[in-house]
Formats: sequence, C-alpha cells, structure tokens
Amino acid sequence: MAVLPPFFNEVLQDLPWWNREWRVDRVQPGLPAETGDHRCDPAVSFTEVSIPGTVASRNGESLPLVAKVGFTGERLIRFQAKIGDMVIGPAVTPAGRSEPHPFGRTLTGLMDLRAISVREMARATGLSMSTIHMLRRGHNPDLPHTRLIAGSLNMSEADIKIIAGLDNCIT
Repeated sequence: MAVLPPFFNEVLQDLPWWNREWRVDRVQPGLPAETGDHRCDPAVSFTEVSIPGTVASRNGESLPLVAKVGFTGERLIRFQAKIGDMVIGPAVTPAGRSEPHPFGRTLTGLMDLRAISVREMARATGLSMSTIHMLRRGHNPDLPHTRLIAGSLNMSEADIKIIAGLDNCIT
C-alpha cells in the first residue's frame, strides 16, 4: 500500500499535460479484476487489479481515483486511471494525433471473421471504399454508416449502434 501513491504519482507526473499540483494522496486495497492467462498470449500469466483512492490538489480539492494495473511478475503490462470522470490510458497513436475510434478495430474484426473485403463491404453498403477504409482505421462512425453496415454484417442496427457508441442516438 505504501508504494502505490509514489508509483502512481510518478506515472502521472510523466504525462506532459498533467497538472503537478495534483497528487495521489490515498489508496485502498486493490480489488483483483482478473487473474489468469494474458488476453493476447495464453502462455503469459497476469494479474489485473483495480485500486480505488483519491487525488488531491494543494488547495484541498479532491477527486476519486480508480487505477487499473495489469502486471505479469514484476512487469507492468497495462495502466489506466479514472480520475473524476476522466479516463487516462495508453495511447494508440503518437502524440499530436487523435486516437482512433474503437469501432474501427471491431469493424475490421467482424469483416475479417466473415471474410468480407473492403470492396465487398463498400458494394453492399453503397459507401465508397475510402469510407470503409477510414472507418476501419478509426474514423468516427455516424448513424447512417452504422445502419448500412449492420445489414452487411447480418447484425441488428441496435447492436452496431451499441458497438459504435451511438446507442443513445435517437433513431
């Protein structure tokens, strides 16, 4: 317990945009979220732990913290922190570039599982191949795209809207 606040502070202080006025001031015992085989490599055993706590500023403001730490042996393989309502996690793209929408990875996987090429998806949806490529690379999907894609994947529009994070959109 004593090593966690300094460790979390060190990780957060390394972020160039982090306000150094804020520090992790309290942690509680970790809650194991998952133990077993690593998601990508079944030969690697790992543990993932959620650690609740708080961060506080010098002026006395405080926000709730939940840090999710995945490790194998003594090697850190994942770090994510939720401070207040903001999630801080590892970036997929280099600094200065926007992060891809997670729908792209899911769409790519669904198309691959069904052996649907970009050309076939474009033809089936009436969208251009460049639009399909953009969606697969993480371009933000919109409601009309999800409606067109749903039929091509033999999935309901409601399912695709949830996957795309558009489930709160009025239809």
